[in-house]
Amino acid sequence: MGRSKKQQKIIEILDRNVQLCREFMNDWLLFNQILSAYPSPGVNKAQLENEFLKIKSKLAREHKVLRENLKSDYQIDGNTMNIVSGATNLEAIYSQSEVAIKKLQNEWHRAFISINETLGGIEDKKARAEAGERVLMEDFGGPKSGGMSDKTKKTIMVTLVILVLLGVLASIPQVRNLYLESFNSFFR
Repeated sequence: MGRSKKQQKIIEILDRNVQLCREFMNDWLLFNQILSAYPSPGVNKAQLENEFLKIKSKLAREHKVLRENLKSDYQIDGNTMNIVSGATNLEAIYSQSEVAIKKLQNEWHRAFISINETLGGIEDKKARAEAGERVLMEDFGGPKSGGMSDKTKKTIMVTLVILVLLGVLASIPQVRNLYLESFNSFFR
């Protein structure tokens, strides 16, 4: 089936978004693997701390790019980056109470589910676009509505009403003369 250039571009954008989301999810899994490995006996804790810092930095960079690219398709739990920024280092995490560690693990799982839901939504949108269905994309040829913003429409309407009123006033001789006399007396 032949696709239009616009349709092909949408599919390419969605494919890139799927890849970005998958990479973020894989790094989210690695974050948890490093986090979970720390209390194991015999692990190189200094090496894990270094890897933990690297994955946190990568997640922060990826998250910003992901959010900017996905726009309205971005449905990842708002607490996701709080988990990353709040997990300062592995030693500090495991010096907390068992309850605090369980809470962090539960928050990680909630974020993991939201990442998967987001990925599923983008994959579905891509599959529908590949099947020839029209899918809406923000910032692709203008606003979603396909036209002017509501503010622009309102401004144009107000301007048109004022112009029509001025036209009507100018076309009625008695009203026009009244306004001209008022205008002239104002500047005397």
